[in-house]
Amino acid sequence: MFITKYIPNAITSLNLICGVIGIWFTLAMGDCIIGFNFMLLAMVFDFCDGLAARLLGAYSEVGKELDSLADMVSFGVLPACMMASTYLSLSSKVFWLAWIPVLIAVFSALRLAKFNLDERQHKSFLGLPTPACAIVCGSACCIISLARSAFMQSAWFIPTLSVILCCLLVSNVPMFSFKFSKEDKTDSILKMKRYAFVSISAITIVVMCLSALPWQALLFGVFTVYIVINLLFALFRI
Repeated sequence: MFITKYIPNAITSLNLICGVIGIWFTLAMGDCIIGFNFMLLAMVFDFCDGLAARLLGAYSEVGKELDSLADMVSFGVLPACMMASTYLSLSSKVFWLAWIPVLIAVFSALRLAKFNLDERQHKSFLGLPTPACAIVCGSACCIISLARSAFMQSAWFIPTLSVILCCLLVSNVPMFSFKFSKEDKTDSILKMKRYAFVSISAITIVVMCLSALPWQALLFGVFTVYIVINLLFALFRI
């Protein structure tokens, strides 16, 4: 069973490979939609490596560091490249603003470093998780590429969204996790947050489906709801 300890790291490496391929499609081919698909595949591997480590009891410090490095590429560099590339493809752009989305990679690195050192973030998060930020970026770029929103194609939308996401990444706003544990059953506030998220997300999905929007727009809507709900709970100190 010696080989089993390498399985989680092998899965993490697939996450990293997906991130690199996504960057290649985004920058070399100018195809953010395929890049986003590889980002989502990277998230599947990101979930599976932790699951494999728990099932096999194959935790390691190398695996922990490798996971952060892979996340940096797939959920930090890739979304930054997608946002910058999409912005440069717009006709109504202000050239120097194209550099602002690059900051997503920097703030994602700060977010991951903060997460690795902060012992308070085992059951929930402080600040926006990098995968959630990446999905918002990737889905927004797909919507813009599909020319489904004149508002999102404006010269200021991507730079403004980038600044907001950068601030959320390194903020101390509490954000609930999607990972479930036995202790969650006794946490009524956490259950309320999750029920609110699921309920509002379901309504959002129904409305968007009736509007015949692309599936990428559904992801954008759901994760926007996730951010807004956590901000509201933080504002009212719930």
